[in-house]
Amino acid sequence: MKALFIVTGRGLGGDAMVALNTIKALEKRDVTCEIGLDASALGTLFEKNGYDWHKISVPHAGGHSATKLSAAKGGIKLLGATFKARSLINKLNVDFVVGVLGGGAIVGSLGAKFARKPGFSLISTPLDSKFCPKFNHCFILPELDKFRWDSLPENMEKSFYPLAPDIEGGDVQVAFSKLKEYPNFDENKKTILFSSGSSIFKGTIDAINLACDLSDRFNLVLVGLPLHDEYMDLIDEEKIIYLGYINWIKDMFKFADLAVLTDDGVSLEEALVYQTPIIALTKVKWGRYQNMAGVFKGAIIESEVEDVCQSIEEAFENYDSLKENALYYGKLCVQAADDLADRILKKVE
Repeated sequence: MKALFIVTGRGLGGDAMVALNTIKALEKRDVTCEIGLDASALGTLFEKNGYDWHKISVPHAGGHSATKLSAAKGGIKLLGATFKARSLINKLNVDFVVGVLGGGAIVGSLGAKFARKPGFSLISTPLDSKFCPKFNHCFILPELDKFRWDSLPENMEKSFYPLAPDIEGGDVQVAFSKLKEYPNFDENKKTILFSSGSSIFKGTIDAINLACDLSDRFNLVLVGLPLHDEYMDLIDEEKIIYLGYINWIKDMFKFADLAVLTDDGVSLEEALVYQTPIIALTKVKWGRYQNMAGVFKGAIIESEVEDVCQSIEEAFENYDSLKENALYYGKLCVQAADDLADRILKKVE
């Protein structure tokens, strides 16, 4: 059996990772997977994992930050993109198509429809959630408000973010040995990890700077690359352990006593896999509010940036309860990729 994944974005970040993890789960079930990206995409994540890709057109309307103007510009490009997708589907003679988020989900929906192939969409933005259910079966990811609905239409299901097959491979000793290289690390203190993903948003820096008032009790660790170069001047490296971009984030999640993250999907799930209690900072990324505490109930404390110190105290006061709920959701997240693959194949068959 063969599938085509049509993926939005540049093939670098979260969209590509969602596709890659789903692909790996399907490959375990003997499905050959092809990948279609926009012609301008770099495809770095796929390249590093040994995958080639096909160049098509995948208009991008801005995802959660889409405006009427960006949506209109994306819509103008959609017709040509649909026919390129249909041509690729026919050329590869795939058995089904999976469109991944935003423009990728929409192009995948239309391309599969015109090629008369089964189509599936992984959706999480306002645009793809309005469009894709009209054409094919959809899997709702946690950032979409519909994920919190008690009942859904027949052609929509919920799915946690598919995670990498080796997600449980974190090693406390790896993180410990690397942190000991920093003179301000104290192994007798608890450790709080601050992250907004691969890029550090200013709200995350503001939060860790406020938490510096607690640095006599906690190691404060910041990971990622500043979204703008000038943000580096805002990081107090006397009180903050700044790691930059690291490829051992799994080890840090396992080592950390608490994670202060932004309220969006994959990083939250990765922390939960390691039973790490979470404070989710709201409105840090372009003012968005995702209500992840409403998805992972009892495992996450929501906080405005200015309230982070109070939220840290609350987290440690309720630590056992947060950790117990993190364990529950972590098990579900570990299974998400395999569960998603099985549900897709069941629909195809």
